[in-house]
Amino acid sequence: MKFWLSVVAGLGFAMIATVTIAARPTISLVIENHRFQPTELRIPAATKVLLLIENRDSTPEEFESTDFNREKIVMPKSTIKVFVGPLDKGRYKFFGEFHQDTAQGVLIVE
Repeated sequence: MKFWLSVVAGLGFAMIATVTIAARPTISLVIENHRFQPTELRIPAATKVLLLIENRDSTPEEFESTDFNREKIVMPKSTIKVFVGPLDKGRYKFFGEFHQDTAQGVLIVE
């Protein structure tokens, strides 16, 4: 009996965790021609957000921000997931490490 209660409780926790993940705000960001599109992203303050970063170029890029401490390579023709936040209200810059002259953007937290 105790075993089945543990299994049922575990399944209930897994269902709650799945619902929580599915409800997380998700924002798409595209890298194309060594530029971020859009160049400005707006997210709510005090909220963890999932960024889906798609690299449409034929070369890798590194999504990086020293303002919110992220650094992750995006291989050509692929998509990565990056979690950001929760952050305070403000402006946070991000850039492409391999093409800093063109790959620039800002995260606006409201």
